Amino acid sequence: MTRHRPDALGGRAAIVGIGATEFSKDSGRSELKLAVEAVHAALADAGLAPDDVDGLVTFTMDTNPEITVAQAAGIGELTYFSRVHYGGGAACATVQQAALAVATGLADVVVCYRAFNERSGRRFGAGVQQREPSAEGTALGWNLPFGLLTPASWVAMAAQRYLHAYGLTPDAFGHVAVTDRRHAARNPAAYFHGKPITLADHAASRWIVEPLRLLDCCQETDGAQALVVTSVERARDLPRPPAVITAAAQGAGRAQEQMTSFYRDDLTGLPEMNVVARQLWRTSGLTPADIDVAILYDHFTPFVLMQLEEFGFCDRGGAADFVAADTLPLNTHGGQLGEAYLHGMNGIAEAVRQLRGTSVNQAGTPAHTLVTAGTGVPTSGLVLGREG
Repeated sequence: MTRHRPDALGGRAAIVGIGATEFSKDSGRSELKLAVEAVHAALADAGLAPDDVDGLVTFTMDTNPEITVAQAAGIGELTYFSRVHYGGGAACATVQQAALAVATGLADVVVCYRAFNERSGRRFGAGVQQREPSAEGTALGWNLPFGLLTPASWVAMAAQRYLHAYGLTPDAFGHVAVTDRRHAARNPAAYFHGKPITLADHAASRWIVEPLRLLDCCQETDGAQALVVTSVERARDLPRPPAVITAAAQGAGRAQEQMTSFYRDDLTGLPEMNVVARQLWRTSGLTPADIDVAILYDHFTPFVLMQLEEFGFCDRGGAADFVAADTLPLNTHGGQLGEAYLHGMNGIAEAVRQLRGTSVNQAGTPAHTLVTAGTGVPTSGLVLGREG
């Protein structure tokens, strides 16, 4: 069923500040300290003080409660605080919730943050060691006994079907990895700064779970990223050009599970991202041809290809050739494969830099950037643009 709703959000709020810690494999400090550092950096970038903030949004998976971050960062009273579920799928939705709060007058300045020691602390890539006593935990019981213990193994199921359906080989995924690492090599903030790869490097990297190789899988990172959202009117008085939130959306598909939606009729696409895409195009009035830079969630390379197809940038099965042609600037910060795995929040920051003209891999003077959040899970997306 298609529902047509008026868009009361687009153009009313903007991202005006971005800030991050360094990206490392061992931060040597608590996740709370990382969060506060990123919040302070984002506020400084926005030209605002902690006292200006009255809203906070983060992920349900974040270990730093909003009131604790407020206290540690010197923020005063809060009139809005919220969390978004589903891991990396929450990234763009944090900005959506912040924009909704600003647009409806619930808050004036909202900071979105995500902080974790994902390499030195809890590692998502280590897989599921036990099932949680929840409906979601119970659902994993259908997959764990067969050895599907890790995110890579879950994605490999869909990736294998994708290759079979379109007559491709695992080398098709290499174009995404090479593109990300080329951009990361020129990004001093990236963990793989100065370390580009070739298609031959991709093909020679070891298998993780066939058809996924090591270079198809994102890294694990310690760090934090924060974003400051306020009204477009207030943004005009701040030092940085605003990245206007042109459209924002969340999406979950039919028969949706977290990474294990194997009972759908078709495993060659990402229905949840199609839900997001339809909303973004409808509410923004834009089409793929209007997007100048795409920052697509890249925890695993096959899902970048599927996203390009769900958004209509190319035909089904044609995304590998589309990436190889290099017609659309993609993950210009290096992505999560090359810069850092921050649950997609660093991708939003890169989309802002592109609109400001300050990216290390600047793609001309873009008018619109597309950002997506985690795939394989209920997810979210943004279209950001310049004012006017």
